[in-house]
Amino acid sequence: MSDLDLNKNSTRSRNSASSQTLKDQVGDAGQEMKQRATDAMRASADATRDKFKEATEAARDVASETADHLQDRAGEQQRAGADFIERFAGNIREAAHAFESDAPFAARGINSAADYVEDAAAKIRDGSFRDLIDGATDFARRQPAAFLGISVLAGFAAVRFLKASGGQSPSRDRNSQA
Repeated sequence: MSDLDLNKNSTRSRNSASSQTLKDQVGDAGQEMKQRATDAMRASADATRDKFKEATEAARDVASETADHLQDRAGEQQRAGADFIERFAGNIREAAHAFESDAPFAARGINSAADYVEDAAAKIRDGSFRDLIDGATDFARRQPAAFLGISVLAGFAAVRFLKASGGQSPSRDRNSQA
């Protein structure tokens, strides 16, 4: 072989070795980029998970605070309703007192109704609505006349309340304009 052939082979082998080194370097760089991308994706997923957890906890806290606020407001309304019903029971007792001399039987029935209304106020205050409904049904079965009397009194009280709190009725407005 000639020197020229040896030089060509030597150059080829250097080119081949250099190509292999370049291939290895590109492969290593690709592997490193793949690893970095995987790490970045993992870090991003972890950060997203953490933010989602924080948002979930914040939403849970807001929901809990809202539920507490609503329960407080419902309790206030419940107590106000119970107070109104207790005042109504007092009015019923005053009506019973007016009947004591003329119709003692009616006074006893009205006092019994007042007792029921006071019990209902206590049940409303304690939050036992189902017991209130059951008690009303039982009372209506045991003393239908007293229950009817309470219904009539409640109707009169509701009408007086509506007249006192509202303006004139439409029929009254028409009569006054004619």
